[in-house]
Amino acid sequence: MSPSQYETSGAYDPYRAPGAHGVHDARTLGYGTAYGGDTYRPAYEVAAQQAYGSESVLPRQGERGVEKEPRAGGAHAVAGRRAARRRKARYSRRPESAVRRLLPQALVVAFLAGGTTAFLAKDKAIELTVDGRPRMLHTFADDVTGLLAEEGVPVGAHDVVAPAPGTPLASGDEVAVRYGRPVRLTLDGERRELWTTARTVDGALRQLGVRAEGAYLSASRSQSIGRAGLALDVRTERTVTILADGRTRTIRTNAATVGEAVEEAGITLHGQDTTSVPQSAFPRDGQTVTVLRVTGSREVREEIIPFEVRRTADPTLFKGVEVVEQTGRPGLRRVTYYLRTVNGVRQKPRRETSEVVRQPRTQLVQVGTRPHPDSPKGADGLNWHGLAACESGGRAHAVDPSGTYGGLYQFDTHTWHSLGGSGRPQDATAEEQTFRAKKLYVSRGSTPWPHCGARLHK
Repeated sequence: MSPSQYETSGAYDPYRAPGAHGVHDARTLGYGTAYGGDTYRPAYEVAAQQAYGSESVLPRQGERGVEKEPRAGGAHAVAGRRAARRRKARYSRRPESAVRRLLPQALVVAFLAGGTTAFLAKDKAIELTVDGRPRMLHTFADDVTGLLAEEGVPVGAHDVVAPAPGTPLASGDEVAVRYGRPVRLTLDGERRELWTTARTVDGALRQLGVRAEGAYLSASRSQSIGRAGLALDVRTERTVTILADGRTRTIRTNAATVGEAVEEAGITLHGQDTTSVPQSAFPRDGQTVTVLRVTGSREVREEIIPFEVRRTADPTLFKGVEVVEQTGRPGLRRVTYYLRTVNGVRQKPRRETSEVVRQPRTQLVQVGTRPHPDSPKGADGLNWHGLAACESGGRAHAVDPSGTYGGLYQFDTHTWHSLGGSGRPQDATAEEQTFRAKKLYVSRGSTPWPHCGARLHK
């Protein structure tokens, strides 16, 4: 190669005199020749080399700036060409090996990215309101039932869930739970056990359909109702008509009793005054109540208590004969009656008390059961009727003024007993008296009847 060619190519001439070279004639060494390696390494190649070893992953950016091989040979030129060929072969193998090394890492990254996407797709943002208290939360539950179970929200038979349990969930949905509360409602005197999801008395009244305008409420409308419930007394306005003292008064009231309604009508009850409906009763709508003006007094009366008659059989007396052993005596009772007048009309006396002043005495009577004997012989055929008419006027119970003689034939007691009679002759039957008289005649004739004995033979 001629000097002009060296100058043109810029190759270094070792035989050229010092200073003969220009400022651009300084010797340029090829890659990997004088220093045993490449003196240029981009930053990304250094990082790749540290990560994957001594070989570079990507081609060097300086490849395009490599000087062409000099036309004229030399030791340094040959060494430079060999180093360039080694680098070219090395670079041609790097893309394939790099892909093989990066593929598993790319698959892992893709798998993780897909899992993250699925994870994010399952997550839902839900607004859960429990008994009026809202809160935002994230959940993986598929439906309302799973959400409530996940959040530990129990639901009873009287609780309300909207939307209903089992409804699928999507991100952005709202779920509300309203707890049921027991209400022991006494409405116009009738008690009922009800449930409501309202949290105040006013809300419960609206939910239960109770008309509260003008009504009496035992609790304020704004009062809250706890989970334990509430006892509530409601009395609605009713129309009640009061009749008193000849006048009619119609009022609108929410009174609890008839007595209160009467007072609201401006009517005062005195003494024993009362009403046609019990004053403690609940006044119904459209009911008419009459006020009863009552006056009364008490009266004591004495009443006779009849005596009892007790009869005892006596075989010593002839049949039909009754002898009074003990005379009966009536008793006496003192009775107190209440005399009541209602609106000027006197009522039937009402018996209040009774006191026995004297007990009655029982009358004892002996009743004869003995059969009558046959008539004494020799006494039949006489005018016994005429004798009786003369002695006693024909009266079996006749007694003379002195009380010594008695009966049809005026026996004295001694004679009567001697003839087999008992008791007094005037208490015996007419048949027995005639029998005893005949017996006396058989033994003594008509002597016992000195004034009337002659009648026996007429």
